[in-house]
Amino acid sequence: MKTLTITDAKKHLGRWLSAAARGQDIGIVCGAEIIALRKVEVESTDYAQREYAATAKQVAELDKATDKRYRRLKRSGKLMTVSADQLRKMLE
Repeated sequence: MKTLTITDAKKHLGRWLSAAARGQDIGIVCGAEIIALRKVEVESTDYAQREYAATAKQVAELDKATDKRYRRLKRSGKLMTVSADQLRKMLE
């Protein structure tokens, strides 16, 4: 495990986050403890429940409403599917 001081972690945060995302063990020394940087998988329903205390019923209702809005926008032509190349051209 690569251990860092808080100062070094702050100074090169992007580098250490990238290393952790690649699977390298990174720890930051905080007092007498080492706090690990780790990549975590987040699923939208899990995230909503953990971060916003949303109930499973609320998440299901939001999913249903989002799907309904998506279908309506797709039918109206306000929403379209584009490739990465098409998107790049649109942004030029």
